Amino acid sequence: MFQTEYLRNLNANYERICLENKPEENRYQYCILNRGGIRGLLPCTLRYMNGKAYLYYDISSKQNAAQRFGNRCIGRDWVRDLLWSMEQIRQELGRFLLDIKNVVWYPDQIFQDLESNSFYFLYFPYYEGENSFVRLLEFLVDHIDYNDEVLADCVYHIYERLENVGETYLQEQIFEDAKALERTIEQNADSGPEEKETVPEERPDEDEKSILTRRREERKGLRGLFDSRRHREREPRDNYSAEMQRAMDGYAVAEESLYEEEEFGRTVYIEEKHEETERVRKLYTADDRLAAALEKSVVTLGKKKEEADIVLGDASVSRLHARITREGKEYYLEDLNSTNGTFKNGLRLQPYEKRKLEAGDELKCGRVVLNFR
Repeated sequence: MFQTEYLRNLNANYERICLENKPEENRYQYCILNRGGIRGLLPCTLRYMNGKAYLYYDISSKQNAAQRFGNRCIGRDWVRDLLWSMEQIRQELGRFLLDIKNVVWYPDQIFQDLESNSFYFLYFPYYEGENSFVRLLEFLVDHIDYNDEVLADCVYHIYERLENVGETYLQEQIFEDAKALERTIEQNADSGPEEKETVPEERPDEDEKSILTRRREERKGLRGLFDSRRHREREPRDNYSAEMQRAMDGYAVAEESLYEEEEFGRTVYIEEKHEETERVRKLYTADDRLAAALEKSVVTLGKKKEEADIVLGDASVSRLHARITREGKEYYLEDLNSTNGTFKNGLRLQPYEKRKLEAGDELKCGRVVLNFR
């Protein structure tokens, strides 16, 4: 696994990867990437600093999937667009004789322009790391909207094929299935999911009934995985309700107190203890008006209503600009690869950098100034 870091240079944001060994920059893949112009790939340049070689990927005005859906569900439209973009990048790489195995499929390496909704993938020349597509599927399993059964069934079929066929499927068949899954989503957009049992390839010693029985058994394991993901969100709520009920049971009925005979003497002072209540921090505008209360553990700031919890209507603000997270009693400010930067007390954060907030800190998103209290 390679190590990445984010930085800003001049008017662009970059993801930088340090190469372990000095690359043969005259090899074909480096030459093609450095030339640029490959639709769907992050623009990449090879640079040298202090005797080390780095790949610089331009990620300006783009969001990666891991950051965008860290606390949100993924809908069917996004999955459909992703699958279609994967088919397009396969065709584009074929035109330039580039190996698709060198595309890094990690969720934090798949970027999207929120204005055009175009996807951009990271191509690592002569990459010999692990098969990262499995991690992308696991990310989808964790984040898709399970209220959309059509979507869940589509992702299940991809997962099932990969489990049964392995890397051969990944390299040869997934893009054909992506088209079929897109048609399935479109056909069921209004009517909802419909369970259909298909007959798989026959084995010489099996009849049709045996084949269907076998396939149902094979699907149980993966269905169980998806069912556990689907109900995972319910468990914290159920556990919380149960704990609250047990706590309330202790207060619901007051037991009779048994008092001994009066015993006079020195009165013992009982120190009054005040329970510490967690304070909800707030954001105020430069003219001291309340902008928002930070009641959720994760709050995003930006100018796109569909993406941001706090909408900042200024042209200098990115569609998804920054994020404030609460960890215990502490709050942290994080830049989300914004175009015009996120500042804490006048100091600019690097892309995806996180800094601790203190009461009285000044936050700045583009030209919008907010005070944290």
